[in-house]
Parts: sequence; C-alpha cells; structure tokens
Amino acid sequence: MSNPPCILICSNTAWSIYNFRKALLETLQDNGYKIVVVAPRDNFSPLLAKLGCTCIDMAMSAKGMNPLEDAKLMIRLLRVYRAHAPDFIFHYTIKPNIYGSLAASIAGIPSIAITTGLGYAFLSSGLVSFIAKKLYKLALYFPKEVWFLNQDDRKEFVERKLTHSKKTFLLPGEGVDTRHFSPTGKPRPDEVFRFLLIARMLWDKGVGEYVEAARFIRRRHPDTVFQLLGALDAENPSVIGKSQMDAWQAEGIIEYLGTTKDVRPAIAQADCVVLPSYREGISRTLLEAAAMAKPIVATDVPGCKDVVIDTASGLLCKPRNAKALTSALEKMRLLSEQERASYGQAGRKLVEESFSDPLVIEHYLSALRRYRVTPV
Repeated sequence: MSNPPCILICSNTAWSIYNFRKALLETLQDNGYKIVVVAPRDNFSPLLAKLGCTCIDMAMSAKGMNPLEDAKLMIRLLRVYRAHAPDFIFHYTIKPNIYGSLAASIAGIPSIAITTGLGYAFLSSGLVSFIAKKLYKLALYFPKEVWFLNQDDRKEFVERKLTHSKKTFLLPGEGVDTRHFSPTGKPRPDEVFRFLLIARMLWDKGVGEYVEAARFIRRRHPDTVFQLLGALDAENPSVIGKSQMDAWQAEGIIEYLGTTKDVRPAIAQADCVVLPSYREGISRTLLEAAAMAKPIVATDVPGCKDVVIDTASGLLCKPRNAKALTSALEKMRLLSEQERASYGQAGRKLVEESFSDPLVIEHYLSALRRYRVTPV
C-alpha cells in the first residue's frame, strides 16, 4: 500500500494556521492526506499536533530584512523540505512566500504562494518596501500559482510585474465556519451601546482613528463603550505599545479586553464591529462578525470593502480619517435596532454565499487535483 500524499503548510505563526485553516487541515486529512506544519512554535502548535499534524518549529522574524538571517531561513526551510519530501507546499505570509518558494524550487517540490495581505512592506515606503518587492518578483517566478484574497492585491502585484497574471487566482478569504460563528443575540442585554474593534494592536489597523472617534463620541454619548480586543505584542513596526494603551484606559476612552481564544462572546455582546484598517487581505474579523449577523463599520479599502455591502450590511468610510470614522460610527449608533438587525442579516447572507469554509476548501482540493496530488 502506497504512502498517503504529504501536504506541507508553512506560515509565520502556528496560531494563524490553527485559527484560519483548521477546517482545511481536517478536510485534507479526511481526504487521505498527511499534513506537515512548519511555523514558529506557539501555544497553538500542540493543538495542531492534536489534530494529527506533524509540527516543525521554524523560527522566523516577521519584520526586518536581514540578508544573513533570511538566507539562513531559506537554508533551514530547504533542509526541512528535503527531509520530509512533501508532495506539495502551501506558503502564507511574506517570509514563507519568498524564502519558502525559493527553497521549494531548489528542492524540486511544487508549491503555491498565498498572499494574505500586503502588510507593512507595502503600506510604507523606503528601503524595506523596495527590497520586499524585488524579492517577491524573484521568488514568485517559481510557485505553480500565486493566490490572493482580494482583487486589488492581485491587480497591484500584476501591475508591478511581481508575478504573471496567468499564475494568479483569487481565493475567497480564509474560510469561515458559519455554524461555529452564528447569530446569538446579546447574551446580556443592557442600555450600553458597544463598538468593538478586533485586531492586532497596530496603528495601521486604524486603532488611533478609532480612539480619536471614541473620544469625540463619548463626550456626546457617555453611554457608548469602545472596546479593543487583540494582541499588544505583535512583532510589527506599527505596533502600539502597552504604555499607550494604559494611557487610553486611564483616560477612560476605551476598554482593552486583551486577547482571547474565542472571540464569539465579545462579538455577541457588541452592537457593532469596527475595523478602520488601512488595508487587509480579507479581514477575518469582519467575516466572523458578519457571520454572527453583526453590523459593521469599516474603511473603504481592499480587504474590508470586499466584506461589507455599504448601507446594506454596514457602513464604509475613508481610511486614515478620524472625522469620517466618527461620522460613520455616529450614523450606525443612531440607526434603529431593526435597521442594524437588517444589516446583520445581509452580512450573514454574504458570508454564507461567498466566504464559507466549503467554498474556500474546494479551491485547495481543486488545485491538488490540477497537479495530480491525490490519494490513490
């Protein structure tokens, strides 16, 4: 009896693989594939192992472009790829997409690079951005395909000649389990109106504009609560420090909820979920909130506008603009409960029809069939 085909998944966090692609891993295993996960070890590595994945700890820095360290990363990945000899590799995020794609090519293993968002290197300018684009252009020559989560990112890569249009495909998000994320209503009804922003605590998620809007609205509507949920210690040049968060809390502007393994209770208690991000791949936060039938306020940028139907499932506003965000939040707050419920229902319908797990997983299975990587 032949061995099952091996699929290797490489990303910069085990957390993202478990939280965003658990259903994919389970489906691949149910279909007869062996799964190897390569990522820096974190609290979710044991959960991946419990699913039946072989987990390999691979240290990698999410920020910076140290040529020596990045060359070492490529060599380490090459050794792993040769040792485990997977039949196919899926890479996520910038470092795996670049150095993993190069290592896979040297090892002679077919791969797909999945761009989950353009990130800091594209939102900023300067040497790091310049080098990242040059490296992408080199590395993305080698994967069989390059997948994007929204049409704007795909267009930007093609127009910048970072990859060939014929190799590009659009993946409808990371997939959402619409049974797990389902409408529940407010578990603890009260007279408070809650806005909730879920993200890593980064300036380019629009946290600063959110706080500025909160400061203005709370003066007019003291019964309005502004919550933040997400990690403070993200390895990113745009990270917001703990001292800044403590100052905001001391001022009484926001409630910082820290982190959680299950965002559903926080979403359920919120009246509206907000993401004033400068750019996303496809916002997982907004997909989960929409699946739970929550109205949304987000910026009119790639990765957010794809998830929100303006004035139907939520409200879109200009990015990097606290005044525009304030106006949208006030408008949402003044809608009737019935109108907000209608927004939520429209968002739930959109997720079910365009972003649910089965739709996304079929893209992966189709790709494996295309390259004849299928169990016997």
